Amino acid sequence: MDRFYSLAHASIDFRFKQTPRDFVVEEIPLYDFSGEGEHLVMFVRKKSLSTMEMVGIFARFLNIKNRDIGYAGMKDKHAMTKQYISIHKQHEEALENFEHEGIKILSKVYHNNKIRIGHLKGNRFYIKLKKVNPTSALKLDEALKNISDAGMPNYFGYQRFGNDGDNHIDGEKIAKGEKKERNPKIKKLLINSYQSHLFNMWLSRRLEINSLVSSFEAKEIASLLNMPEDIIKQLQAQKHPFKLLHGDIMEHYPHGRLFDFDGSEEDLVRFNERNISPTGLLCGSKVKVSSDAAGEIEKDFDDTINADGARRYAWIYPTKVEGRFNKIEAQYELNFTLPKGSYATVLIEELAKKKIN
Repeated sequence: MDRFYSLAHASIDFRFKQTPRDFVVEEIPLYDFSGEGEHLVMFVRKKSLSTMEMVGIFARFLNIKNRDIGYAGMKDKHAMTKQYISIHKQHEEALENFEHEGIKILSKVYHNNKIRIGHLKGNRFYIKLKKVNPTSALKLDEALKNISDAGMPNYFGYQRFGNDGDNHIDGEKIAKGEKKERNPKIKKLLINSYQSHLFNMWLSRRLEINSLVSSFEAKEIASLLNMPEDIIKQLQAQKHPFKLLHGDIMEHYPHGRLFDFDGSEEDLVRFNERNISPTGLLCGSKVKVSSDAAGEIEKDFDDTINADGARRYAWIYPTKVEGRFNKIEAQYELNFTLPKGSYATVLIEELAKKKIN
């Protein structure tokens, strides 16, 4: 799927390959661990292993089930990752003999609870881009500054759609009862892929609207967007690069309750100050849907499926964004922190303004 990007620069040439040498991620825990309790929390470094492969290795070594091991998030296989996992502390002594070429236990601490999915604040990334010339490095500096200042779209990354990028096709069939999948984990994975596919298409459409609103006079695009000129002029007056529509469902950022955007100046200010952010639909049941102008667009990316729906931030704010050009190596090194559920590869694609996989 071709998508719209948020930045205005031309495509930047560089080489990126997701490898443990050039892609490093470290979890930021949601809370401090207590230092006491029935569970042993391990800070673990792994490379060239998925989170589930690592969990399986520990489970076999300790002769326990995979589900007995807690973890907060799924981390990339083709990367060097540092993440927290937990086991019952009765297994601590057995770990003294644990060795694996792809896994190293960096530290241990006790805690009252088992770690569960979502128990993380975000992730810190270190990434190398290669074959970067001085002109491209200057463009990367400017692009990173824009992302640091204004944020970026929260697309799902290519990892969400499988090796061939088409998991959403089977996901749609399963979600509509047109195809069977007995494995509940695979079933959920494929259905989530379909929901993510629709979200990405919706977000691309909203960015396309942003681009048109920012580039043309209201009278030139009113019929194209099927919007009155006065509404388009209101969008053009908004300072933020992501233009809010009446009926958008907002959420307090980086977490909080959902509410409808009614065009109030107060909410526009809160959006500019990063206190709230718009959300997009992950279609399904039991989910709040947009209304008014926002709903007219969202309905084209909604579907009736046999799964629970949700809302996802459409716009996020990377923090502690840093970039350094190594002229001798023709490499550009960047560090940044993303909220949980957001993809570093999406940020890289925003820089490149093209697909990187």
